[in-house]
Amino acid sequence: MPDFEPSLSPDTLAVTAGRPPHTPDAPLNQPVVLASTYVAGGEMEYGRYDNPTWTAFEEVLGALEGGRALAYASGLAAVATVLDLVPVGGVVVAPRHAYLGTLGQLGDLVDAGRLSAAPLVDVADTEAVLELVPGADLVILESPTNPALEVADLAALCAGVRETGAVVVVDNTFATPLLQRPLEIGADIVLHSATKYLAGHSDLVLGALVTAPTPRGEQLHELLLNHRKKIGAIPGTFETWLALRGLRTLHLRVERAAANAAELARRLADHPAIERVRYPGLPSDPGHRRASEQMKGYGAVISIEVRGGAEAADRLTRSTRLWVHATSLGGVESTFERRRRWAGEIATIPHNLVRMSVGIENVEDLWADLSTALDGVLASQA
Repeated sequence: MPDFEPSLSPDTLAVTAGRPPHTPDAPLNQPVVLASTYVAGGEMEYGRYDNPTWTAFEEVLGALEGGRALAYASGLAAVATVLDLVPVGGVVVAPRHAYLGTLGQLGDLVDAGRLSAAPLVDVADTEAVLELVPGADLVILESPTNPALEVADLAALCAGVRETGAVVVVDNTFATPLLQRPLEIGADIVLHSATKYLAGHSDLVLGALVTAPTPRGEQLHELLLNHRKKIGAIPGTFETWLALRGLRTLHLRVERAAANAAELARRLADHPAIERVRYPGLPSDPGHRRASEQMKGYGAVISIEVRGGAEAADRLTRSTRLWVHATSLGGVESTFERRRRWAGEIATIPHNLVRMSVGIENVEDLWADLSTALDGVLASQA
């Protein structure tokens, strides 16, 4: 297990974990180690097996999540690795609303006859999920979901799945370990698209898996580590170093972005151009009570349904100056997009749904830009 002090707060761990020893003239930060080959006789041996820069990033993320982390070339490389744990013909339970790449990979494997899949399920419906679990090999959970922001009862689901022996994976990309620690709740593996909040600056692609500090988690860690060595889904060293640097300010960025999101969600709920707002921080949101019980905050993603359908939603995304029309999320800048513009997005996501990733800009500037654009949407319909 990584050597970190569990009594430290996550804010402090984000800054202090993964540092070189405090010896005279040592660098304060872990350097970028650009090496494909190491002198024989040690533990690393070859660049596909290990790298000191990866180790530093993994130590910080592992400390934050309370487990052992492994970095990957992308979030989807991490997803593919998890799906490879399932035996041929094995059964996977997955949410109907989740990261599009996860559902796409699962669908391709099912079409190829490699895996079986239970019907995609609403993760907010605990009984419906548990009904599908018997006979499953892997249960993928996501909470809050992308982009519908449903909130799963992770404790009940992890406990129910544990009785069957299936592996539970929780995508914690939206919440980050600062707001939610699924391993403490009972998950076996936590999944991250580190491209998003962990790195936080929209300048790299990276993924990660974190296994629980349990005997089963240790077994899974060894399986995943050996798989990464053989398949080669390894992260770039410079990308990992950038992500490590991003982690140092994760707590500050999440705190500011979530505060902005809470205020914007409150204002959006009263705007006549908006039919519906989904944000777990709103007392009226269906997931509010559950999120309040299992999370330390509500995150910085809002989903809105724009009055006037897809055309109105598209008009909104074309009408702002500060808000950037872009498909990713979790950066310091505020971005948004109409999710059904992607052909692969599931049909239960409304055509007029706009997923908003709230950044760390001044909230009044963000609102002025957004409300002006929304007023323009209304004016176009008059």
